[in-house]
Formats: sequence, structure tokens, C-alpha cells
Amino acid sequence: MDGAVDRRVHATAIAVGGRGVLIRGPSGSGKSDLAFRCLGIATSQLVTGPVRLISDDQVLLKREGLTLSATAPATLFGKIEVRGVGIIEVDTEKQAEIALICDITRRKDIERYPDPWPVAQVLGLSVPVLRICPYDASAPLKVLVALSSRYLPPLKAAV
Repeated sequence: MDGAVDRRVHATAIAVGGRGVLIRGPSGSGKSDLAFRCLGIATSQLVTGPVRLISDDQVLLKREGLTLSATAPATLFGKIEVRGVGIIEVDTEKQAEIALICDITRRKDIERYPDPWPVAQVLGLSVPVLRICPYDASAPLKVLVALSSRYLPPLKAAV
């Protein structure tokens, strides 16, 4: 695929150290809540740096070569919806390379040991997918550990 390709998607994206995760799911499924809880996790042996919001509710994706980057629409930059509280402002990463997709699902649909990692096709790239039940207590940490995992396969052109 030559040149850059852009798309706006209904999702939420967060980043750690320039690596991003795109959180997908139906409206009201817990995307913003999961991202919000990730933002509250401190740097540790499992989380390699501060967690920052890229965008909540809508994400602008851009593919260039084998890179998929995410940014926020200008009107949403730095804002996240916290159900029951309202729209709040948080520290934001202006852009990050998406390394992982997090699909919200039911617990019974989650594999114990995904090998190989499932993938999703986004703008002609195969992106690793983590299936997650968003309201599990460990869900935010699972997302961040998967994002920083050295076992996470790199993006590649879809076949």
C-alpha cells in the first residue's frame, strides 16, 4: 500500500512510552472506563512509564508503511468521559504508534493462552488483539502488561 491512509474510528486509545493500544467495543461497553482506570496505574516493574490518553470516543488512525498511528480529533483532545462525573481533562499523548488492539468481550470468550496472538485487520495491517472483560479488577493491568510485552508480535501487512 503506497502513501498514507486515514480513518476515524469509534474507540478509545491510550499510550505508554509512545506505544498505543486501541480499545474497541460497542457504545456503553466500558472503553472509557477501562482507559480511565489505566490512566490511574503508576509506573512499576509491570508498567514501564506513565499512561497517557490519546483520545476518547473517537480516534484518528493513520497508516504509513507498516506503522499505524493514533491521534485525537481537535475537539476531543485531552478529554475523557467519566460516567457519573462528566467530561474531565487529563494528560494526553498527542500521537502514538498502535501496537495492540483491545477488544471488549465476555469473559467466556477469552482464551487462556492465546498462541498465536489473534489479529485484526486495520487499514491493511494485521494488529495483535487482546480480548478483555473491561470490568475485571485486573483488566487495566492486563492491557498495560500486554502493551509492553516483548512477546507481542509486530504489525505486518495483512495477507
